Amino acid sequence: MSTALGPLVGGWLIDTLSWRWIFFVNLPLAVGVVLAAMRWVPESRDEAVSRTGGGRGFDVVGAVLGALALGGVTYALIDAPAQGASPAVLGAAVVGVVAVAVFVLVERRRGDTAMLPTGLFSSRLFAVLNVFTVVVYAALGGFTFFLAVYLQNVVGWSALLTGLATVPMTLLLLVGSPRAGALSARIGPRLPLTVGPVIAAIGLLLLRRVGPGASYWTDVLPGVALFGAGLTLVVAPLTTSVLGAVSDRFAGVASGFNNAASRAGGLLAVAALPLLVGLSGTGYEQKGALADAYRGALLWCACLLLAGALLAALLIHRPRVKGGGPS
Repeated sequence: MSTALGPLVGGWLIDTLSWRWIFFVNLPLAVGVVLAAMRWVPESRDEAVSRTGGGRGFDVVGAVLGALALGGVTYALIDAPAQGASPAVLGAAVVGVVAVAVFVLVERRRGDTAMLPTGLFSSRLFAVLNVFTVVVYAALGGFTFFLAVYLQNVVGWSALLTGLATVPMTLLLLVGSPRAGALSARIGPRLPLTVGPVIAAIGLLLLRRVGPGASYWTDVLPGVALFGAGLTLVVAPLTTSVLGAVSDRFAGVASGFNNAASRAGGLLAVAALPLLVGLSGTGYEQKGALADAYRGALLWCACLLLAGALLAALLIHRPRVKGGGPS
């Protein structure tokens, strides 16, 4: 819901204050989360580790390597269209790739005390669900980015009106997610995780037809509503399945990794899609170039969603883990 609500809040901040406030708004939110956690979140610990007298500690090396991996790859993707194979781009790409390899080695050596125990991926379902997460949230991140840019620079809407365009997604998630979770509990996650991305992909294909002078009610709303309905079928069943794919003692790690996978999918999509559709620099200010890139990007996002649907149909099943080891 917060991801879908972001364009509305961002649009209001841009029109009312300045685009720089999209960064400042994180500070009070972070303070609020810390205070709430200190006041209301009960302490918990891995009892299996406690019984052996060990301690997980904080995996500083793993955290640094993970940040370097994601940061290096993202920087290279963002700057490649403008700088080409410059030393900075190549250096960032090398740092990112090497950090990924070293991260896997370090986490494997630390075993269950790692920030990301690699034993979790012995559960094929857990691995597949996280690939599914990256694919679907990449489509979400790419879609919301290109829709916001297109509606402002081509259609001519203000930042606030552009943000309001995605409100139906937020409302559908708010109202429909509990029902989607209940449905998944009854019939299993495969059908919702297959049908949801297909519906969302149809919504994106409809939105490719939006052009200058478009009407919100007849041109934008149907596609946004379909995308939101498809996403609603995905979110709750996906979260429940990820937690059910590992034993209870790894629930926190599994949830954290899946959350990171969703954020990484969106981040990489925003970095990579402009490169894939040939958009860079002043292209965002040229209506013709931006319109072509927008349609190409939404087609890529629709293909990602359909790939996720195929993955769910073939490989996702009802979780059966009830305790014990990682899988």
